[in-house]
Amino acid sequence: MAEYTAPRGTYDIMPDDQPYWRHVASVAHSTTALFGYRQIEPPIFEAASLFTRGIRERPQAGRFRQLFQFNVEAIGSPDPAADFEVMSVAWNLYETIGLKGLSFQINSIGDRQCRPQFVKTLQAYYREHFDTICDDCKRRVDTNPLRVLDCKNAQCQPIIEGAPRTIDSLCEACASHFARLRQYLEQAQRPYTVNNRLVRGLDYYTRTVFEVWANTLGAQSAVCGGGRYDDLAEVLGGKPTAGVGFAAGVDRIVMAMRAEEIEPPALPSPQVLVAYQSEAAKPVAVQLAMRLRQAAVRAVVPLDSRSLKAQLKQADREGVRFALILGDEEIAGRTVVVKPMDGGDQTTVEMDTVVGRVVGLLGS
Repeated sequence: MAEYTAPRGTYDIMPDDQPYWRHVASVAHSTTALFGYRQIEPPIFEAASLFTRGIRERPQAGRFRQLFQFNVEAIGSPDPAADFEVMSVAWNLYETIGLKGLSFQINSIGDRQCRPQFVKTLQAYYREHFDTICDDCKRRVDTNPLRVLDCKNAQCQPIIEGAPRTIDSLCEACASHFARLRQYLEQAQRPYTVNNRLVRGLDYYTRTVFEVWANTLGAQSAVCGGGRYDDLAEVLGGKPTAGVGFAAGVDRIVMAMRAEEIEPPALPSPQVLVAYQSEAAKPVAVQLAMRLRQAAVRAVVPLDSRSLKAQLKQADREGVRFALILGDEEIAGRTVVVKPMDGGDQTTVEMDTVVGRVVGLLGS
């Protein structure tokens, strides 16, 4: 028989992980509401050609092939204020979650007016060092030149240090845009570093590129990345439309939360477990659990036939406040034993009134 495992670069999000994921989603919704952003849900599948240009490399630590992303996009404005606002959404998200040591990494990669000349200058510089750089960079010099500045290979680091900088080749419009963005960040007292290695490999990106870094993830310190993509709409066959946005990997946010020992709010747990002492009592227990749920009481009932002792152990594990116990005697007398799991005295309650009694006890 074939052994099935999760595909490489994917994993299951188990119940113990769900509080983190739910908390990130909750903060994302509340944060975007502060800025007046509205939600869209795109299809879960798209034409492969839309993605193959950007994802075919080996996943790095904390980066997976199935992406769980929270994205923010501001479409239509070329103003640097839009860049700043989108970056502020990201900042507020991480600050609200509780991450410490946040900072921006920013750069400008120019636009279709000034970037081509920079690319020629960069290629000429790298060809002078062609015998020194790694094989990946030798390939990228012609196929994806900006990515050479993002190389992590040790032998390429001295070459990168001496490489031309994109900000030195900006046209007047791009330089003005970048200066205004920095002014917004400084007025808001947001720490940032101009990172000359921060680039994007896709040619539709323009001007601003940025990341948010947290100081808890070591070498993989970026918790989100974004930038301006004023040329993307045209690449996809649409009208020229300015845009800026970011993608925040939920995986990496959860990694950072765990690294900083940030505990998310607990998810609602069962309040009551309905236990039964015999097979004859089991159908009554199932019906009682349904009545409790109709009264908005979170109730569980063991579905496999186990001893009462084992069922009460489950009640302890579930963290319920009360166990309701049904045996042959209770069935005959139409009563239920209500047992507080905190060690209080148990009582016998009539079947017809037990739901109201439990609701009252939970409310108190």
